[in-house]
Amino acid sequence: MSTETEPTTVRQSILVDAPVERAFRIFVEEFDRIKPHEHNLLEVDIAETIFEPRAGGHIFDRGIDGSECRWARVLAYEPPNRLLFSWDISPRWQIETDPDHASEVEVQFIADGPDRTRVNLEHRNLDRHGPGWESARDGVSGDGGWPLYLGRYRELVT
Repeated sequence: MSTETEPTTVRQSILVDAPVERAFRIFVEEFDRIKPHEHNLLEVDIAETIFEPRAGGHIFDRGIDGSECRWARVLAYEPPNRLLFSWDISPRWQIETDPDHASEVEVQFIADGPDRTRVNLEHRNLDRHGPGWESARDGVSGDGGWPLYLGRYRELVT
């Protein structure tokens, strides 16, 4: 896994042993197993994380009591090559309701031969979160952020 961090952007890249269609499908369909349930903004434990596979959909956590926390909006859904979603979580780890204060996460799936895929993740415009945005950058780039998510994703693919 390679990591690159610029002031307002975090980039991660991994290779997985799967054709691009399968790599894309697993990322979306198994997102509940990629995102740790401990990463929780609900008042109760998470029962599941749902990735709605369409532009205009959401990524959200559903609590064991049925409550929901919609923490991302799917901005682009282009199987099997690209996903773009908002990051509607403020530096205080609360839901950000103003879309102008949300960052974006783009995930690209690029074939590297018939049975391998390069997955490039770019979390950008982190400064849109306003004061304290650096802590959001440090959180998503740290061991408990995108490196953890992509490591769990890689395990699912293999």
